[in-house]
This record gives sequence, C-alpha cells and structure tokens, in this order.
Amino acid sequence: MRVQTDAGMEGIGSVYSHPDLVRLIIEGHLRPLYLGRDPCDVEKLWELGYALTRWYGRKGAAISALGGLDTALWDIRGKVAGKPIHELLGSQRHSVPVYASALLWQDDPSSLAEEARRHLAAGFRAMKMRIGKGLEYDLAAVKVVRDAIGPDIKLMVDAGSRYSLAIAQRVASTLQAQNVFWFEEPLRPEDVAGYVALRPQSGVSLAAGENEFGVQGFRDFIQNDAVDIVQPDCSRSGGITECRRIGLLAVDHGLRVATHTWSDAVALVANMHLIASLDTGIFVESDQTGNPFITDLLAEPLEMTDGKVTLPPGPGLGIKLNQEALDRLSLPPGSMLPEGNYSDMVFGTRFFGPAKPYEA
Repeated sequence: MRVQTDAGMEGIGSVYSHPDLVRLIIEGHLRPLYLGRDPCDVEKLWELGYALTRWYGRKGAAISALGGLDTALWDIRGKVAGKPIHELLGSQRHSVPVYASALLWQDDPSSLAEEARRHLAAGFRAMKMRIGKGLEYDLAAVKVVRDAIGPDIKLMVDAGSRYSLAIAQRVASTLQAQNVFWFEEPLRPEDVAGYVALRPQSGVSLAAGENEFGVQGFRDFIQNDAVDIVQPDCSRSGGITECRRIGLLAVDHGLRVATHTWSDAVALVANMHLIASLDTGIFVESDQTGNPFITDLLAEPLEMTDGKVTLPPGPGLGIKLNQEALDRLSLPPGSMLPEGNYSDMVFGTRFFGPAKPYEA
C-alpha cells in the first residue's frame, strides 16, 4: 500500500488479508475520507478509520486494511521527523532477534534435519517448525529437528490450531522434554477457555495471536491469562498504532511479545520497529520458505548477524521497494485475484485441499 502527500512524500504499508476486500475498503470507502487530512495525525486517523469501519469491521479485513494505512502514515511521520519509527516510539535498539519460520510438513520427518541445518548455516539462532499432522509424525519431527540443531538453539513449534485440548495436553510433555521454547496455536483461536485450561499444565510457554485483531481481541487472551507470548502482526492486527497498544497491554501484564509475519518484507520491517519499541519484545518472524515477497521485495536486503536483524537506519520504515520485483509480482490494476492457493487464502474448489483429520 502506498500513501502519497501533496508535498510529494510517500509512505509504504502492508496488509495480509483478502486483497480484493482490502482494495474495496481502502479505495471505495476510506480513501476519500482521508484525503485532505494531516498524514502526521496518525493516531487520530486510526480512530477515524476504526469508527468508519466499526459497523462492518472490528476484526478481519477491515482492521487489517486500516493497519496498512496506519503503517504507511507512520512511514510518512518518520520521514517528516527525519527519524526511524522505532526512535519515534522511544527505542534505542538497533537490532532485534529473528527466527527462521519454515520446516513445513514433510512425508518423511527425517528430511527436516537437513533443512534445519541450513537455517543454522544462514545465521539463525532460533527457528520454528510446523506440527499438527498426526501424533506419530509430530513427536518424531520435533525430535529430528532438535537432534539436528543441538540443545542451545531455540526451537518453536506451531500446531496450526489442529489439536483438541486433550491432544495438546498429551503433546506438551514431549515438547517440554525437547526443550521447546514455545507452543504456538495448539487450539483454535476462538477457544480462549481451552488456552486457559491448557496453560497451567503445559510446561511450555503458549503463544497465539496471528488470527486475532485489535486490542479488543487480544485483551481476551491477555486478561484471561491464556498465553505467555502474544503475537500481533502490523499487517493484520491494526498497524503500528494498534499493535503498539496491544504490545503495551502485554507488557503491563508481564507477557512477552513476538510478532507474527507471514506475508512480505514491508510487514517484517514494520514488526521489527514494533518489537524494538517494547520492553518484552523478544522476536520477529522471518518466512524462510522461499517467499519472493520476503526475499525480493526490498531494494536493499535486511542484514542479519548472529540471529539478530538490523533495523534500517533511514527515516520512517527506512526501506525502499525493488521496483522490478514489484512489477513482476503485481497484478494489473483492478484485477481480481486469480484462483489459487495463497498460503492462508484459497480461491477455487480445485485448489482446496484441506489437511487430513488429525490422527492421535
């Protein structure tokens, strides 16, 4: 998302949601109501957008679209001030810990060992794998990866909301024995009561939030002591303004924050600025599955050293886009998204292949 001012300045934002819905919300609803206003009144514009979309939004595409606008406005605010966003938020950190997010399901779990070693060789000191395929696979896969990376590398697991409470309780003891750093989304995001029941028994920190939106959604998890690690995403949960509020609420309750990112490098950088600004911000997520929106989108690649990614030093987000990659990866203006499987979004019956039921 690009926002331009009458002074010729441009801000960049990112939204991870249904593209056609986002376009309709921004161009068909919010755009004419934002034009003519001061782009540096970021918080006021967030409240305006939230009030305008509340009747059909509050969660999902509307608040994600609003968040993309918000990130672009923060980019402009930083450029006007001549400072990076994290400095405007009071941070003096110049890098943040990052983990490799990959290690997807394989037919043979033993094949995960080679991939895990590649992430180590690339400089990562933490990584996340996917489980939730079946009990036998899950337990074997975690052991394979732990054996491959050794005892000192942080290992996180993401169950993709595939477990029942009983299965999650059963798996948690094995994860604790394998020194797993966090257990992500074992249950459906709607099942706050299930998280509340699981947390005291888990033995491993519970993490969730990628499917939640806005302070009002995260408040349920935070105030009910349902999780240990909160996972907002500037491209999903309401932009920098709202994710900062979510993060501060987590800090007030003594919880750690590790942003979700599974979309593009603009979202990754926005989340880096957010994590840098939070006292309990511990990690950003970096998709390492070969996603070109991560690898190709920035004109200058991000720098990583010893498991930490450096915040771009320029004002605002501190980034410029690679126009060649943008042209290559974009649809013509006004085009509807073609049928296909786009990670979390599936369009068309021939691309719909749900995972088999979990085998305990």
